[in-house]
Amino acid sequence: MTFEEFVSARLGALVRYATVVTWDPHLAEDITQNVLVRAQARWARISRMDAPELYVKRMVVNEFLSWRRRRAAQSIPLATDTLAGHLPEAPDPSVQRDERDAMLRLIATLPPRQRAVIALRFYEDLAVDQIAEVLGCRTVTVRTHLMRALAALQNALPAPLVPTGEKP
Repeated sequence: MTFEEFVSARLGALVRYATVVTWDPHLAEDITQNVLVRAQARWARISRMDAPELYVKRMVVNEFLSWRRRRAAQSIPLATDTLAGHLPEAPDPSVQRDERDAMLRLIATLPPRQRAVIALRFYEDLAVDQIAEVLGCRTVTVRTHLMRALAALQNALPAPLVPTGEKP
């Protein structure tokens, strides 16, 4: 498969994947573009691999994580309360998507590696050993990130309502 054929067949999926990992569609496009520029220069080697798309997805994750490190060195964090005082709250016009939107927002608060593990596990439906291969780490590290991410999400979700008189 030539590089042009790969890009024409998989560009949309790569941008969607990058969007899930970054939680920012504009950043996802930038990262995908940077990765494809680098992949084109190495395409002769990448195309000979068993799973070139998996390699390119790993490049996307690595680019996102390195972008976060570069960005952290340049940004000045502001507390959410500080921003909330200056910005009006915009209600979500799509009531049917409230739960999905809330979950995506919770996922966005996770650290980058945990977010990447969640995206690979539940969006890409990869097994733990495949995630470890994509991230270049051990499976126990992936399981730890997954456990911590799921615990953080579970703790952030509101407790289910229990009718009076019933034990939880």
